[in-house]
Amino acid sequence: MNDASRDAFARLLGALEARGYAFVTPTPATHARVIARKQRAENLRDIFGWSLPFAAETLDRELTALLDASGALARRGEDCISSVRVSTLDGLMFLHSAFPTLESDAVFFGPDSYRFATFLQTELPRLTKRQHIVDIGAGSGIGAIITAQAAGAARVTLADINPSALILAKANVAQASARLPSTEWRFVESNGMASVDGEIDCVIANPPYIADPARRLYRDGGGMHGGALSLRWAQQAAARLGQGGVFLLYTGSAIVNGEDRLHSALLEALSGFDVRYREIDSDVFGEELERDDYSDVERIAAVGLVAIKR
Repeated sequence: MNDASRDAFARLLGALEARGYAFVTPTPATHARVIARKQRAENLRDIFGWSLPFAAETLDRELTALLDASGALARRGEDCISSVRVSTLDGLMFLHSAFPTLESDAVFFGPDSYRFATFLQTELPRLTKRQHIVDIGAGSGIGAIITAQAAGAARVTLADINPSALILAKANVAQASARLPSTEWRFVESNGMASVDGEIDCVIANPPYIADPARRLYRDGGGMHGGALSLRWAQQAAARLGQGGVFLLYTGSAIVNGEDRLHSALLEALSGFDVRYREIDSDVFGEELERDDYSDVERIAAVGLVAIKR
Protein backbone atom coordinates (compact mmCIF):
# COMPACT_ATOMS: atom_id res chain seq x y z
CA MET A 1 0.00 0.00 0.00
CA ASN A 2 1.13 3.58 -0.76
CA ASP A 3 -0.16 7.16 -0.65
CA ALA A 4 -2.33 6.55 -3.73
CA SER A 5 -3.93 3.69 -1.81
CA ARG A 6 -4.49 6.02 1.14
CA ASP A 7 -6.33 8.57 -1.01
CA ALA A 8 -8.49 5.89 -2.63
CA PHE A 9 -9.24 4.41 0.79
CA ALA A 10 -10.32 7.81 2.12
CA ARG A 11 -12.68 8.26 -0.84
CA LEU A 12 -13.98 4.71 -0.32
CA LEU A 13 -14.89 5.54 3.29
CA GLY A 14 -16.68 8.67 2.14
CA ALA A 15 -18.65 6.71 -0.46
CA LEU A 16 -19.63 4.07 2.11
CA GLU A 17 -20.71 6.73 4.58
CA ALA A 18 -22.86 8.35 1.89
CA ARG A 19 -24.59 4.99 1.43
CA GLY A 20 -25.41 4.71 5.14
CA TYR A 21 -22.97 1.87 5.78
CA ALA A 22 -22.59 0.65 9.39
CA PHE A 23 -20.98 -2.47 10.83
CA VAL A 24 -19.84 -3.57 14.31
CA THR A 25 -17.00 -6.10 14.14
CA PRO A 26 -17.36 -9.07 16.52
CA THR A 27 -14.78 -11.54 17.81
CA PRO A 28 -13.13 -13.83 15.23
CA ALA A 29 -15.01 -16.80 16.71
CA THR A 30 -18.37 -15.08 16.26
CA HIS A 31 -17.36 -13.91 12.79
CA ALA A 32 -16.56 -17.48 11.74
CA ARG A 33 -19.92 -18.73 13.03
CA VAL A 34 -21.86 -16.07 11.16
CA ILE A 35 -20.15 -16.46 7.79
CA ALA A 36 -20.64 -20.23 7.98
CA ARG A 37 -24.32 -19.47 7.27
CA LYS A 38 -23.66 -17.71 3.96
CA GLN A 39 -21.25 -18.40 1.10
CA ARG A 40 -21.47 -15.20 -0.98
CA ALA A 41 -22.08 -11.54 -0.29
CA GLU A 42 -25.45 -9.97 -1.02
CA ASN A 43 -24.87 -6.41 0.23
CA LEU A 44 -22.27 -3.90 1.41
CA ARG A 45 -22.15 -5.27 4.96
CA ASP A 46 -21.42 -8.74 3.60
CA ILE A 47 -18.59 -7.37 1.47
CA PHE A 48 -16.95 -4.81 3.78
CA GLY A 49 -18.01 -6.21 7.15
CA TRP A 50 -18.21 -9.99 6.88
CA SER A 51 -15.43 -10.25 4.23
CA LEU A 52 -17.48 -12.55 2.02
CA PRO A 53 -16.64 -13.10 -1.66
CA PHE A 54 -18.96 -11.34 -4.08
CA ALA A 55 -19.98 -11.40 -7.73
CA ALA A 56 -18.72 -8.36 -9.65
CA GLU A 57 -22.24 -7.09 -10.25
CA THR A 58 -23.00 -7.00 -6.49
CA LEU A 59 -20.85 -3.88 -6.01
CA ASP A 60 -21.63 -0.65 -7.86
CA ARG A 61 -19.11 0.88 -10.26
CA GLU A 62 -17.93 3.71 -8.00
CA LEU A 63 -17.11 1.43 -5.07
CA THR A 64 -15.51 -1.15 -7.38
CA ALA A 65 -13.28 1.53 -8.90
CA LEU A 66 -12.24 2.88 -5.49
CA LEU A 67 -11.54 -0.59 -4.14
CA ASP A 68 -9.48 -1.38 -7.22
CA ALA A 69 -7.58 1.94 -7.02
CA SER A 70 -6.70 1.23 -3.40
CA GLY A 71 -5.20 -2.14 -4.32
CA ALA A 72 -7.69 -3.95 -2.07
CA LEU A 73 -9.75 -5.67 -4.78
CA ALA A 74 -8.73 -9.31 -5.12
CA ARG A 75 -10.01 -12.33 -7.01
CA ARG A 76 -11.10 -15.66 -5.57
CA GLY A 77 -11.95 -17.90 -8.51
CA GLU A 78 -14.86 -16.29 -10.33
CA ASP A 79 -15.64 -14.02 -7.39
CA CYS A 80 -14.13 -10.81 -6.04
CA ILE A 81 -13.14 -10.12 -2.46
CA SER A 82 -12.06 -7.06 -0.48
CA SER A 83 -8.78 -7.29 1.44
CA VAL A 84 -10.06 -4.64 3.87
CA ARG A 85 -12.99 -4.38 6.23
CA VAL A 86 -14.73 -1.26 7.50
CA SER A 87 -16.06 -0.98 11.06
CA THR A 88 -18.06 1.89 12.52
CA LEU A 89 -18.19 3.53 15.94
CA ASP A 90 -20.29 6.58 16.89
CA GLY A 91 -20.47 7.73 13.27
CA LEU A 92 -16.74 7.21 12.68
CA MET A 93 -15.44 4.72 10.11
CA PHE A 94 -12.33 2.55 10.41
CA LEU A 95 -10.57 0.57 7.71
CA HIS A 96 -8.76 -2.55 8.83
CA SER A 97 -7.75 -5.95 7.45
CA ALA A 98 -10.26 -8.45 6.11
CA PHE A 99 -11.18 -11.61 7.98
CA PRO A 100 -9.31 -13.81 8.75
CA THR A 101 -6.33 -11.73 9.93
CA LEU A 102 -3.61 -14.29 9.22
CA GLU A 103 -0.96 -12.05 7.63
CA SER A 104 1.97 -10.88 9.76
CA ASP A 105 1.18 -7.25 8.87
CA ALA A 106 -2.60 -7.49 9.34
CA VAL A 107 -4.32 -4.46 10.87
CA PHE A 108 -6.72 -5.60 13.57
CA PHE A 109 -10.00 -4.11 14.76
CA GLY A 110 -12.53 -5.85 16.98
CA PRO A 111 -14.17 -5.87 20.42
CA ASP A 112 -10.90 -4.80 22.03
CA SER A 113 -10.94 -1.70 19.84
CA TYR A 114 -14.39 -0.79 21.12
CA ARG A 115 -13.33 -1.39 24.74
CA PHE A 116 -10.22 0.74 24.19
CA ALA A 117 -12.36 3.56 22.80
CA THR A 118 -14.75 3.38 25.75
CA PHE A 119 -11.81 3.41 28.19
CA LEU A 120 -10.43 6.57 26.56
CA GLN A 121 -13.84 8.26 26.41
CA THR A 122 -14.25 7.59 30.14
CA GLU A 123 -10.82 8.73 31.29
CA LEU A 124 -9.86 11.60 28.99
CA PRO A 125 -12.50 14.13 30.14
CA ARG A 126 -10.91 14.00 33.60
CA LEU A 127 -7.62 15.34 32.20
CA THR A 128 -6.59 18.85 31.17
CA LYS A 129 -6.06 19.52 27.48
CA ARG A 130 -2.87 18.04 26.12
CA GLN A 131 -0.37 19.57 23.69
CA HIS A 132 1.19 16.45 22.15
CA ILE A 133 -0.50 13.06 22.28
CA VAL A 134 1.31 9.94 21.05
CA ASP A 135 -0.54 6.75 20.17
CA ILE A 136 1.95 3.85 20.33
CA GLY A 137 1.08 0.90 18.11
CA ALA A 138 -1.69 3.01 16.60
CA GLY A 139 -3.05 0.33 14.24
CA SER A 140 -6.23 1.63 12.61
CA GLY A 141 -5.89 4.91 14.51
CA ILE A 142 -8.98 4.47 16.65
CA GLY A 143 -7.19 5.50 19.85
CA ALA A 144 -5.70 8.66 18.35
CA ILE A 145 -8.99 9.67 16.74
CA ILE A 146 -11.04 9.10 19.89
CA THR A 147 -8.45 10.95 21.96
CA ALA A 148 -8.40 13.95 19.64
CA GLN A 149 -12.20 14.00 19.70
CA ALA A 150 -12.49 13.67 23.48
CA ALA A 151 -9.54 15.70 24.71
CA GLY A 152 -8.18 17.83 21.88
CA ALA A 153 -4.48 18.39 21.27
CA ALA A 154 -2.26 20.69 19.24
CA ARG A 155 -0.46 17.67 17.82
CA VAL A 156 -1.22 13.95 17.60
CA THR A 157 1.42 11.42 16.55
CA LEU A 158 0.43 7.93 15.42
CA ALA A 159 3.37 5.54 15.73
CA ASP A 160 3.33 1.97 14.44
CA ILE A 161 5.95 -0.52 13.34
CA ASN A 162 3.61 -1.68 10.55
CA PRO A 163 3.58 0.60 7.45
CA SER A 164 0.31 -0.98 6.28
CA ALA A 165 -1.35 0.16 9.50
CA LEU A 166 -0.18 3.73 8.94
CA ILE A 167 -1.69 3.83 5.43
CA LEU A 168 -5.09 2.74 6.77
CA ALA A 169 -4.80 5.06 9.77
CA LYS A 170 -4.13 8.03 7.45
CA ALA A 171 -7.32 7.25 5.51
CA ASN A 172 -9.30 6.84 8.73
CA VAL A 173 -8.03 10.16 10.08
CA ALA A 174 -8.80 11.89 6.78
CA GLN A 175 -12.39 10.61 6.88
CA ALA A 176 -12.80 11.58 10.56
CA SER A 177 -11.18 15.02 10.26
CA ALA A 178 -14.48 16.88 9.76
CA ARG A 179 -15.57 15.71 13.24
CA LEU A 180 -12.27 16.51 14.94
CA PRO A 181 -10.80 19.72 16.35
CA SER A 182 -8.00 21.45 14.47
CA THR A 183 -4.99 19.24 15.04
CA GLU A 184 -1.58 18.61 13.49
CA TRP A 185 -1.38 14.91 12.61
CA ARG A 186 1.90 13.02 12.27
CA PHE A 187 2.39 9.41 11.21
CA VAL A 188 5.66 7.73 12.18
CA GLU A 189 6.92 4.25 11.40
CA SER A 190 8.41 3.36 14.76
CA ASN A 191 9.17 0.42 17.02
CA GLY A 192 7.41 1.67 20.12
CA MET A 193 8.44 5.29 20.76
CA ALA A 194 11.94 4.95 19.29
CA SER A 195 11.32 7.28 16.32
CA VAL A 196 8.93 9.73 18.02
CA ASP A 197 10.46 13.15 18.66
CA GLY A 198 9.50 16.28 20.57
CA GLU A 199 8.08 16.88 24.02
CA ILE A 200 5.15 14.63 24.91
CA ASP A 201 2.54 15.14 27.60
CA CYS A 202 0.21 12.21 26.86
CA VAL A 203 0.84 8.66 25.67
CA ILE A 204 -1.94 6.20 24.87
CA ALA A 205 -1.49 2.54 24.01
CA ASN A 206 -3.44 -0.61 23.23
CA PRO A 207 -0.61 -3.09 22.68
CA PRO A 208 -0.93 -6.70 21.53
CA TYR A 209 -1.14 -8.88 24.64
CA ILE A 210 -1.33 -12.48 23.44
CA ALA A 211 1.74 -14.71 23.13
CA ASP A 212 1.44 -15.49 19.41
CA PRO A 213 3.59 -18.32 17.96
CA ALA A 214 3.08 -16.80 14.48
CA ARG A 215 4.54 -13.48 15.75
CA ARG A 216 1.89 -11.36 14.01
CA LEU A 217 2.56 -7.69 14.70
CA TYR A 218 -0.99 -6.87 15.76
CA ARG A 219 -1.24 -9.85 18.13
CA ASP A 220 2.10 -10.84 19.65
CA GLY A 221 2.79 -9.31 23.05
CA GLY A 222 5.94 -11.37 23.66
CA GLY A 223 6.87 -12.98 26.98
CA MET A 224 4.95 -12.86 30.26
CA HIS A 225 2.10 -14.63 28.45
CA GLY A 226 1.92 -11.64 26.10
CA GLY A 227 2.43 -8.91 28.70
CA ALA A 228 6.06 -8.05 27.91
CA LEU A 229 5.24 -5.50 25.21
CA SER A 230 2.81 -3.64 27.49
CA LEU A 231 5.52 -3.41 30.11
CA ARG A 232 8.13 -2.21 27.60
CA TRP A 233 5.84 0.53 26.30
CA ALA A 234 5.09 1.62 29.86
CA GLN A 235 8.83 1.92 30.48
CA GLN A 236 9.25 3.99 27.32
CA ALA A 237 6.36 6.27 28.27
CA ALA A 238 7.80 6.74 31.75
CA ALA A 239 11.13 7.82 30.27
CA ARG A 240 9.59 10.37 27.87
CA LEU A 241 6.84 12.02 29.94
CA GLY A 242 7.54 15.06 32.10
CA GLN A 243 5.82 16.18 35.28
CA GLY A 244 2.06 16.05 34.83
CA GLY A 245 2.38 13.80 31.80
CA VAL A 246 -0.17 11.01 31.53
CA PHE A 247 0.00 7.44 30.25
CA LEU A 248 -3.23 5.63 29.39
CA LEU A 249 -2.89 1.90 28.76
CA TYR A 250 -5.53 -0.59 27.72
CA THR A 251 -4.18 -4.13 27.57
CA GLY A 252 -4.66 -7.70 28.74
CA SER A 253 -3.08 -9.53 31.65
CA ALA A 254 -2.74 -13.26 32.17
CA ILE A 255 -3.89 -14.16 35.68
CA VAL A 256 -1.88 -17.02 37.22
CA ASN A 257 -3.07 -18.54 40.50
CA GLY A 258 -5.11 -15.43 41.17
CA GLU A 259 -2.10 -13.13 40.69
CA ASP A 260 -1.91 -10.27 38.18
CA ARG A 261 1.84 -10.23 37.58
CA LEU A 262 1.65 -7.56 34.88
CA HIS A 263 0.04 -5.19 37.39
CA SER A 264 2.97 -5.59 39.77
CA ALA A 265 5.51 -5.07 36.97
CA LEU A 266 3.72 -1.95 35.72
CA LEU A 267 3.65 -0.41 39.21
CA GLU A 268 7.42 -0.90 39.44
CA ALA A 269 8.01 0.60 35.98
CA LEU A 270 5.81 3.58 36.84
CA SER A 271 7.14 4.17 40.34
CA GLY A 272 7.25 7.95 39.82
CA PHE A 273 3.58 8.09 38.83
CA ASP A 274 0.21 8.16 40.54
CA VAL A 275 -1.46 5.06 39.12
CA ARG A 276 -5.06 3.90 38.81
CA TYR A 277 -5.55 0.37 37.53
CA ARG A 278 -8.71 -1.66 37.07
CA GLU A 279 -10.11 -4.70 35.33
CA ILE A 280 -12.39 -3.73 32.46
CA ASP A 281 -13.39 -7.26 31.48
CA SER A 282 -12.52 -10.19 33.72
CA ASP A 283 -12.37 -12.85 31.00
CA VAL A 284 -11.31 -12.30 27.36
CA PHE A 285 -9.78 -14.62 24.73
CA GLY A 286 -10.63 -17.67 26.84
CA GLU A 287 -9.88 -19.95 23.88
CA GLU A 288 -6.16 -19.21 24.36
CA LEU A 289 -6.20 -21.19 27.60
CA GLU A 290 -6.44 -24.40 25.57
CA ARG A 291 -2.84 -23.87 24.41
CA ASP A 292 0.05 -25.60 26.20
CA ASP A 293 1.88 -22.33 26.84
CA TYR A 294 -1.17 -21.02 28.71
CA SER A 295 -1.60 -24.16 30.83
CA ASP A 296 -0.88 -22.23 34.08
CA VAL A 297 -3.20 -19.30 33.23
CA GLU A 298 -6.70 -19.30 34.72
CA ARG A 299 -8.04 -16.30 32.79
CA ILE A 300 -6.98 -13.30 30.72
CA ALA A 301 -8.33 -9.98 31.98
CA ALA A 302 -8.71 -6.79 29.95
CA VAL A 303 -7.28 -4.00 32.10
CA GLY A 304 -6.99 -0.23 32.02
CA LEU A 305 -4.26 1.91 33.58
CA VAL A 306 -4.05 5.68 34.04
CA ALA A 307 -0.69 6.96 35.27
CA ILE A 308 0.14 10.63 35.95
CA LYS A 309 3.77 11.59 36.53
CA ARG A 310 4.47 13.32 39.82
